[in-house]
Amino acid sequence: MNARLWPAVVLLGLTACTNTNPLLRGTGDLGLVVERSAGSVMLIETTRRSEIGRVAGLGDLSHASAVFSRDGRYAYVFGRDGGLSKVDLLRGRLERRVVQSGNAIGGAISQDGAVVAVANYVPGGIRLFDAATLEPLAEVPTGAKVVGIADAPGNRFVFSLFESGEIWVVDASRPRSPQVVKIKDIGRQPYDGFVTPDGRHYIAGLYGEDGLALVDLWNVGAGAKRILDGYGRGEAPLPVYKMPHLRGWAAAGRYLFLPAIGRHEVLVLDRTTWQEAARIPVHGQPVFAVAQPGGRRVWVNFAFPRNGVVQVIDTASMEVVKEIRPGRAVLHLEFTPRGEQAWVSSRDDDVVVVYDTASFAETARLRAANPSGIFLASRAAMTGF
Repeated sequence: MNARLWPAVVLLGLTACTNTNPLLRGTGDLGLVVERSAGSVMLIETTRRSEIGRVAGLGDLSHASAVFSRDGRYAYVFGRDGGLSKVDLLRGRLERRVVQSGNAIGGAISQDGAVVAVANYVPGGIRLFDAATLEPLAEVPTGAKVVGIADAPGNRFVFSLFESGEIWVVDASRPRSPQVVKIKDIGRQPYDGFVTPDGRHYIAGLYGEDGLALVDLWNVGAGAKRILDGYGRGEAPLPVYKMPHLRGWAAAGRYLFLPAIGRHEVLVLDRTTWQEAARIPVHGQPVFAVAQPGGRRVWVNFAFPRNGVVQVIDTASMEVVKEIRPGRAVLHLEFTPRGEQAWVSSRDDDVVVVYDTASFAETARLRAANPSGIFLASRAAMTGF
């Protein structure tokens, strides 16, 4: 090439690299906040702790959750009205929406990112959809409400059945003809469940009795094992105003930090022995116990009427070391992937509050319409989320 042309070529390259097209960005710091009363999601970015858009028309989001495509660009939002909505985070728009049942409670995406599963209350069962097109692929009827659905390695979905007390494992490697393994007699009224971050175990919480059910996903044929059996120790539970939520985000090192049903306690489970390691007295009935990345702290929010407080547990001392008050009706907590920020939703004050996790200082406060769930696109790389 003529040496006199090199400056022009370099200048052209620099021009291309500084293109300010807003679509030319990654999604690693993006996410969404569910605005439950408005049927919309607020799009957020964590680098500047700001709102970048809003997507409306998502139906009933009074109980909503989201998962992400493997590249983090698309969010699949599961609404209470049975709606499955595919949202483009980069273009800030609704790509497609289907109403696939009368009442849905959540969903999951397969390990390879090809299949989205929706868990249904009415008519029960799960339905599988093509992640690219939302084309229906298959239905797995259960005759009972599906709760605690999570993805597992091997393109499997694991979930519990509330009325029948069962755990089902569905292999969706061939999504038009899924294969089902049924584990019966796990305990009364499983209400939620989760897969551990390593993908090895599925744990279902039980509402009808004190205890949890554990399944080793490396050996599904062995059935379920009871753990933390009788943790209530014969004491009458308090009235339950909001069911606790279980997810793999409660894992901190060798321990799981789990909300106790009808009790003002967080239960600590040793993952090496599956025995109780401790129980930590807390402000109220815990709803979420979320481990900060790195595992040093666990942040806990609470059910009505003590739901304006978040407490922070130090996992070394197993004690509460900090209490913050983000606003009324704290519903959800989410950490950035390396744990430097905590995002907290306050439904009744219409705000999302961002905290610096090192100092607990408030660094941002974003207006939102009755915010509930906060979901960051970094979940795309996590099992069970």
